[in-house]
Amino acid sequence: MPIFKLYGTKLIKKELKKSFLFFMKEVNLDKKSKGYGLIRDKSKLADEIASIASVGYGLAALVVGVEHKWISFHRAYERASHTLDTFLNYVEGKNGFFYHFVNMETGKREWNCELSIIDTAIFICGAITCGEYFGGEIKQKANKLYLKINWKWYLNSETNQFYMGYSPEQGFWGKWDMYAEQLMLYILAVASPNFSVDPVVYHQFQKPKADYGEIKDIIHTYCGTLFTYQFSHAWIDFRGRKDEEGIDWFENSIKATKANRKYCINEKKKFRTFGENSWGLTPSLGPKGYSGGYGAEPAFADLNKENDGTVAPCGAIGSIVFTPKESISAME
Repeated sequence: MPIFKLYGTKLIKKELKKSFLFFMKEVNLDKKSKGYGLIRDKSKLADEIASIASVGYGLAALVVGVEHKWISFHRAYERASHTLDTFLNYVEGKNGFFYHFVNMETGKREWNCELSIIDTAIFICGAITCGEYFGGEIKQKANKLYLKINWKWYLNSETNQFYMGYSPEQGFWGKWDMYAEQLMLYILAVASPNFSVDPVVYHQFQKPKADYGEIKDIIHTYCGTLFTYQFSHAWIDFRGRKDEEGIDWFENSIKATKANRKYCINEKKKFRTFGENSWGLTPSLGPKGYSGGYGAEPAFADLNKENDGTVAPCGAIGSIVFTPKESISAME
């Protein structure tokens, strides 16, 4: 990898392996359980609650683990295959979509959570990654799960925007009407062989632009939180590509990440935890529990109310493909 060649492997591999081990430790590997392969959202959550998005990242992590020889090909293959069986047979959902949070042992819905389009997309990206890497029955199972997703059902046909969520009690609610982490949705939905949507959906969400100091024309998200600029890039290589409007999403994430760091430098008098090597504002646990509003300019949210000085290490580290030098410095 180019980053390894530029900055060496010791520190990066240490972080990479510890991240990999999260998915090894926080998983249900009981082969007699209906929840085999389900992974906790974070270790501080209730013991029996899994996140389907966490499973998506965990499936992708198996590929990383095999490549680094942290897990054997056979063991990773077996785990991926049985995990996909869990989703084919037990994880609760509807029309190919799955509930955001499910019971680790049964796969049933927990906390009256939503049937989540974005978390289903993250899961299926991980499943497809395993399918392409391992091939065979894993690819067949991943494709079967992908083909079952009825993207048209989750689309508001009047606005050509995806709904934000769905629950049996409330029906559909919200809308993906502004740029955030959802770019993967449009690629998966338009490419679907069974339930393809018109590419026009990609052009129906707002792409607000703003400057932050010398960093110009950043297409920004509501809170300017870093994960929104990162998640789709975990699977889709946007480098060197521009859409019909001339947008380069990879370059945009570079600018947004640099703005996040600059914001932390500018605000370091307010929060001693902010600085040139302590940056990367993104949702995490904070003094009052989980907060989804930690972010930086440019943003629409009132960041004076959202930020409390919490800096999650994953923010800067997860930006390593956009700002390798700055991210390495933050890790050190």
